[in-house]
Amino acid sequence: MRLRNIPGSREAIAESQYVIHEEETRAGSWHEIFENDHPIYIEIGMGKGQFLMELARRNPDINYVGIEKYSSVLIRALEKMEEEETPLSNICFIRMDAEDIVKVFAKNEVDRIYLNFSDPWPKDRHAKRRLTSKEFMARYDQILVPDGQVEFKTDNRPLFDFSVESVKEAGWQLKAVTYDLHHDEELVQGNVMTEYEERFSAKGNPIHKLIAVR
Repeated sequence: MRLRNIPGSREAIAESQYVIHEEETRAGSWHEIFENDHPIYIEIGMGKGQFLMELARRNPDINYVGIEKYSSVLIRALEKMEEEETPLSNICFIRMDAEDIVKVFAKNEVDRIYLNFSDPWPKDRHAKRRLTSKEFMARYDQILVPDGQVEFKTDNRPLFDFSVESVKEAGWQLKAVTYDLHHDEELVQGNVMTEYEERFSAKGNPIHKLIAVR
């Protein structure tokens, strides 16, 4: 699906106080950016920011970094930030392609990674682009703390089945797996829904979730 270009979005992102620029020079300095030593959680492909911003509100002692490669989507998150009555000091955003993530975060600098309703890249020749592919799991392995984890949610069953196998093939372990998150009494506790999750679950689509650890 081609995303509609929003005039002025790149300029607004370039001027936003909530966006970190020259991100490839930031590896190893994220605690300095946030001016504290709190854990750092990142979301790759954060969309319009609903999920991550709600987490930031609930958990002021955790730092959040939202990564989104499309300006036309990131601008919506920035608009939401501008509407906040109390500024969220524990969250910032980066506009970038996730393939470069190891250039932006240093070894053991990230405590948790969220992947929510990621692009399924359905064609087999594009499998390496899926955010749960072995190639991406290897990237996460470089930046996560030893006991860090990757949490993935989707309503796309073929992508989820691929992800379950990919995680295991990459040498990771599945700490938790559910094919119907909203009816899983344990995993649904504290669940924060994304915009997509609200839409898909309202249609009766089951939401799948896995948590992967080393």
